Formats: sequence, structure tokens, C-alpha cells
Amino acid sequence: MTSLLQRYYNLVGGTKHEAENGAWIESFDPYRGSPWAEIPRCGPADVDKAVTAARKAFEGAAWRGLTASSRGKLLWRLADLIERDAEKLARLEVRDNGKLFAEMHGQLRYIPEWYRYFGGLADKVEGSVIPTDKADIFNYTLREPLGVVAAITPWNSPLLLLTWKLAPALAAGNTVVIKPSEHASVSTLAFVDLFEEAGFPPGVVNTITGFGRDVGDALVAHPLVAKVAFTGGDATGAAVAAKAGEGIKHVSLELGGKSANIVFEDAAIDDAVRGAIAGIFAASGQTCIAGSRLLVQRSIHDEFVAKLVDFARPAKLGDPMEPETNVGPVTTTQQLERVLRYIDIGRQEGAKCMLGGGRPKDGVLGQGWFVEPTIFTGVENEMRIAQEEIFGPVLSVIPFDDDEDAVRKANQVAYGLAAGLWTRSMPRAIRLAARLEAGTVWVNTYRAVSYTSPFGGYKRSGLGRESGKRAIEEYLQTKSVWISCAEGFSNPFVMR
Repeated sequence: MTSLLQRYYNLVGGTKHEAENGAWIESFDPYRGSPWAEIPRCGPADVDKAVTAARKAFEGAAWRGLTASSRGKLLWRLADLIERDAEKLARLEVRDNGKLFAEMHGQLRYIPEWYRYFGGLADKVEGSVIPTDKADIFNYTLREPLGVVAAITPWNSPLLLLTWKLAPALAAGNTVVIKPSEHASVSTLAFVDLFEEAGFPPGVVNTITGFGRDVGDALVAHPLVAKVAFTGGDATGAAVAAKAGEGIKHVSLELGGKSANIVFEDAAIDDAVRGAIAGIFAASGQTCIAGSRLLVQRSIHDEFVAKLVDFARPAKLGDPMEPETNVGPVTTTQQLERVLRYIDIGRQEGAKCMLGGGRPKDGVLGQGWFVEPTIFTGVENEMRIAQEEIFGPVLSVIPFDDDEDAVRKANQVAYGLAAGLWTRSMPRAIRLAARLEAGTVWVNTYRAVSYTSPFGGYKRSGLGRESGKRAIEEYLQTKSVWISCAEGFSNPFVMR
């Protein structure tokens, strides 16, 4: 029986492929709560084809023979094509993951800058001549690509988080196999069509879709994969690192967060309220940098919470394609159940629900996977809702007394991806930014990222850095070359 859903195919070696077993996965529209597309449900045999194609391209003259400047120009062409198709790709992402069109379109318009940045960086990778202590030896280093990179991406911002891996990997001269989330693969499968148009050789970029147990494990374990770049939850990240370690592969991990957004009594209160909202209810809380732990100085706690609730209460839930919508659905039914379960846990732990606390009563929203923006007060730092990543629109408000108390509570968590500080005192901001255990610290703003600035986590929030000029180092290895200038060979039984 022919499916009535739109089908999308994997790109392997420059041609479109369905799964070898002929199986498909339904992709659901979170706003409507119904399937709208199908993607191939691949298995280990499909993984082997994709990785083999990537390795063949890596070794082939069409890619390896390009100068670094030529690689950069291909990335610039790709950037122009993404800019042209930004609206189309954003609409696919909204249909697949339910995030606001305003957010996804903004990301798609910004994504080309990563390809331009790393395209410009491609021919700035340099080795060096080493002045050794051996007078008759000429020694220099080469910076070389690793080989085949497996890029494993999540469902919340598929193309942005893919770009953070893909742009530096290609600029460095690697080839890539992309495994997008089975919950949001469509935009990636549409995006990779642009590579042929940009002029990339076949096999440089490939995709493989399916469930982690079917293709993720096989991809990480494949002997021809040199590096795994993963974004997702910390438990899965730990499993990826362990599996990759069996093959002594390079690994970078961008994992979860339970970030502290800290408001001091001297902050610009109205700005801090908006920053708290941006930190948790933007993207329906489905972002690793969510400021899900709001630490408020006790002297302003009640006033601040009242303003926060008043600001958040009118937030409009609805169709993520509509410009007046503020909060869209969560992306999967599993995530819906998880968020609602944590809301119940918060109540059981004794926290007070000041706003939201369940699914919306509006019958029009009943078909979608919505959760009301939820604010808990009376939260102790040891509670599960203050320690465990929920990945939804649930905010825990935690009072603190002074600078020392704020730092202690902010750092008393397993994660360390990001943190926010709201204060008019720059000495305090500089002093505390140095003490917070987080890879990114924002002062009087939140959720700002750039292709020029490194991003990554401390502790269980990950390994390695994405974006910024050092990100390309994650996709390079160093070779040392020794050339003798001596006219004879010394004693072969003694190390030189």
C-alpha cells in the first residue's frame, strides 16, 4: 500500500536512498499531533553504505585534491543557497519539531554566517616549522583532517546544531555522515540537497536516518568513523563516548544543562524579568541552555516573582507558524509525558505552582502536544526539579542571600553549560563570572550565541567546543615531519 505521507530520502554517495529493508518512520507534526511525513528506517547495512561512501569521498581526488581555499569557496556558495532557501527550510523544521517559525526562521537566516566564517578559516589552518635541538634535522608539522566524521544531532534545533559540527568539519577537509534525530529528520534531508548545487563532490556529505539502537550504535562503532560529534542528553552522550572509546575515536559532546539564571537586588528588574522568560519559555524550554533554575536574591524575591508571573501569564500558546504565538508545543509525546511527570514531582516535593502546571484547557490546543508555561516557587536546591534536566517550559525559582550563596547554589548541580547574571555592578559580574562552573556566562542578557564565540560545557554538559576559531581544531590532527640534512646516518642502535 502506497503511503499518502510525503517521503524524504537519505543522501548517500550523491544519490537518494530509502532503507535497504524498505521500512519507514512516521514523522509527527507536534502542533496537530498527527503524522505528516516519512523518513527511511535504516539499519546497520545502510550505515555501512553511508560510511563507506564518505570514506571513498575522503580518499578521492575530487575532495582531497581541492585546495583549502577551494573548500572555503564551496562553503561560501552553500551559505548563499541556505540564505535563498531559509524560509522553506524553517517551515520544514516547524512542521517537524513544533518550535516557533519566528525562532526557526531567525536561525536559518543566521546559519549561513557559520559557513562563511569557517569557509574563510579553511585556508588559515597552518602547520609550523619547529626549531629543534638537532642541527642537522628539519622538522615541521602538518594539520590534517581526521577522516569520516559522524555528526549526531537532536530534534530541537536540527540545522543550527548540525551546522556547528558540519561547517568546521568540512572546512578542515573531513567528510561527514549525519544522523539526525528520528523525531526531526526532514529539514536535514531537505538541506543536504543543496550540497550538489553548491558543487561539493558526491559522498562528502551523507545522511542516515533511523533509531539509535538501529543506526546510532552502528555508526559510532563503525571502524571507518574517525570522530563522533554528538549533541543530546548526557546519558546518551556517556554511552556514545564509551562506545567510541572502544575504537579510540575522537569525540566531542554537547550535552544537557540545568543552568542558573541569577538575579541580584541591584538588577534592572524589568530587564531581568524578560531575561528569565527568554531563558525558559522561549523554545518551550526545549533548549540545552535553558535557564531553568532562576536564583533570585531574597530581598527582591516576592516582588520579582509577582512581576514574572504577571508577565508570563498572558503568553499565547498556539500555532507555531503564527506570528502572535509565544509558546509552541513540545516536540514529542515522550517529551510531553516527561514534562508533565516532572510537574507532578515538583508538587510532590512541596514546591508551590504559581503558574501553569499542566496541559492547557483550551480545546483548540488539545490535539497538539502543549504544556502550559509553569513556574514553581518554594524550591529547594536539592529538589529533583532543581537538579534534573526537564527540557520543557518549567521554571524553578530558588531564593539566595548573598554572592557566596548564589555561587554555591548555582554550582551545586551536575551540569555546567551556561549561566546568567543580572546586576548593575560590573565588578560583581566579572568576579562571579570567573567562579561560575559554566562554559558560557551571560551578563544582563540570555541565549546569545555567535559563530565567532566558543560554545560548550563543564562537568556533565560535555566535552570540546563548537563555534569560534578554535572549533576547527576539533576536526584536525597534527603530523610531525622530520627531514635529515646530514650526509651520513649515525649509529642505528641509538635513538637520535
